[in-house]
Amino acid sequence: MAQLAFDGKAVEIDDLVIAGWTGRDVAALEHHIEELKAIGVQPPSRVPLYYRVATSLLTQADSIEVLGDDTSGEAEPVLVGTPDRLWVTVGADHTDRRVESYGVAVSKQLCPKVVGRAVWRFEDVEPHWDQLILRSFVEEGGKPVLYQEGTLARIRTPRELIAGWRDGDKRLPPGVAMFCGTLPAIGAIRAAPRFTMELEDPVLGRKITHSYRIQALPVVA
Repeated sequence: MAQLAFDGKAVEIDDLVIAGWTGRDVAALEHHIEELKAIGVQPPSRVPLYYRVATSLLTQADSIEVLGDDTSGEAEPVLVGTPDRLWVTVGADHTDRRVESYGVAVSKQLCPKVVGRAVWRFEDVEPHWDQLILRSFVEEGGKPVLYQEGTLARIRTPRELIAGWRDGDKRLPPGVAMFCGTLPAIGAIRAAPRFTMELEDPVLGRKITHSYRIQALPVVA
């Protein structure tokens, strides 16, 4: 179990699910598969896939520690189920890319999964979900560089992803956090000392933003 705090309210998470290969556009999905193949990641057995991940990896920290220089973040919309409603925030599925090349499920367990500290009510954004903008930046040369950007129209809808995991049930149970997939990187997938992610709602004029620093620990034999 993990405990997160959204807008000052404590939320207990009993299950963490990371939905992978969630692209709505087949061509874009194939592009993401190809960019991962370029760094040695094998194609998925089916799409989408649902990875169960240890809740102890969830964090809202401003800094994380990882092993070595082969990790990177990727921004994702995140659904959080509570007894009263479904919430939305932004998160980063930080992943060890070297390990990912031989075992995606294993790689998911090796790095913290960072989420923002603010949430929106899902019912407030569901009518214009496809217009929400997911964006991330990496720090290069001491400056932020755009790393990912696009609307959520490029990712399968939340209800479809929940139903895919729940055998047709479109309701996310309380205590479950689900990462909903990502967008292709602009340029190569690469490590950086800082990762910034944001989810923008252009209809209601607001953003959820979170940034964290990555400290690479030495690999010793």
